[in-house]
Amino acid sequence: MMISQFFVLSQRGDNIVFRDYRAEVPKGSTETFFRKVKFWKEDGNAEAPPIFNVDGVNYFHVKVVGLYFVATSRVNVSPSLVLELLQRIARVIKDYLGVLNEDSFRKNFVLVYELLDEVIDFGYVQTTSTEVLKSYVFNEPIVIAPARLQPIDPAAIFTQGAKRMPGTAVTKSVVANEPGGRRREEIFVDIIEKISVTFSSSGYILTSEIDGTIQMKSYLSGNPEIRLALNEDLNIGRGGRSVYDYRSSSGSGVILDDCNFHESVRLDSFDSDRTLSLVPPDGEFPVMNYRMTQEFKPPFHVNTLIEEAGRLKAEVIIKIRAEFPSDIIANTITVQMPLPNYTSRASFELEPGAAGQKTDFKETSKMLAWSLKKIVGGAEHTLRAKLTFSQEFHGNITKEAGPVSMTFTIPMYNVSKLQVKYLQIAKKSSSYNPYRWVRYVTQANSYVARI
Repeated sequence: MMISQFFVLSQRGDNIVFRDYRAEVPKGSTETFFRKVKFWKEDGNAEAPPIFNVDGVNYFHVKVVGLYFVATSRVNVSPSLVLELLQRIARVIKDYLGVLNEDSFRKNFVLVYELLDEVIDFGYVQTTSTEVLKSYVFNEPIVIAPARLQPIDPAAIFTQGAKRMPGTAVTKSVVANEPGGRRREEIFVDIIEKISVTFSSSGYILTSEIDGTIQMKSYLSGNPEIRLALNEDLNIGRGGRSVYDYRSSSGSGVILDDCNFHESVRLDSFDSDRTLSLVPPDGEFPVMNYRMTQEFKPPFHVNTLIEEAGRLKAEVIIKIRAEFPSDIIANTITVQMPLPNYTSRASFELEPGAAGQKTDFKETSKMLAWSLKKIVGGAEHTLRAKLTFSQEFHGNITKEAGPVSMTFTIPMYNVSKLQVKYLQIAKKSSSYNPYRWVRYVTQANSYVARI
């Protein structure tokens, strides 16, 4: 795999990091990329695709915490490999800087360039391992003070009884020691699930899928061996037949369609007691990726109704109901619905006492948008939108509107019920920190309700 350039842009299009490895792409590629992404209009899409071509140059990009990580190439390279490379570069830089934002990049540009020169040589990838890079990278990171960070997401708070540990615990460099030269002795595990659900117009589930990851970030010195125990009723393979020939089952418990493991994971005892043994490398890495299509209860139920209210008017009613426990809170919820292209105006009516909710009608894209700051489990929220059309419509209006799509994040909640039962460290040490280390996060990958 060969790339020509790598650069990182801010949301404003400012060039934060730029490295030209082969001098074969014309100057101004950063401006060309940002202009194309910012004003993407092709086929009415709101966002540019992750890969596109302009004047013979292939542009690959991923967006990480609001920053554009971009690679260019003039040759026919594997798109999936380049996109994976960009994700891994972002992860390596985050391991060294502790936190990814424009401020940390600018304060550590010398370290970032040193990392890039070791990761990529003349456009060819050398390594993306944080542990391997520690032997070649010698600049120390300038750690950003916690007060300078953005507000902490509720998903990034670890609690255990009266103990409370801020999310900044995992936003520190893996190569930087604590004040006084003390070595951090901590390990964190996240179970992150992205769910895709499609509802029919009558509210029935048509398709459902979970893409999950057990993510780990290790600050343990000496790289001790650890054991990670999962659900004992975990089964892999549809019909209870494991694709790894581990064990058969009657189909009860947590059933994963398939999974794959990090290269450091040993599966010697996975068959008998569902435990994983590994020596965690420094930094952040996925211990296990899995996919599940077993029927599950979706966290939100979405109902939509469209009624004609005259020759040039109609009313849309969107109702969302949280199906998770009341002690769980979802945040950053966004609901969008495409409207007929002859919609000229939309006025909104929220329920009485609604707080933290915003509505918008994007006239250029004919899109209805509804954002909610948070939703408590068991709650129900309704939006009414009165539409005005520029011309008299014909036929069934429901065929020209929708579907309704939804994005959200639910901290400390996972739909699959996959759990980390315990984590054991082979090397005993009184310096290891006993904070609760498992965090569960559910996010919407594709959550769609047909009209």
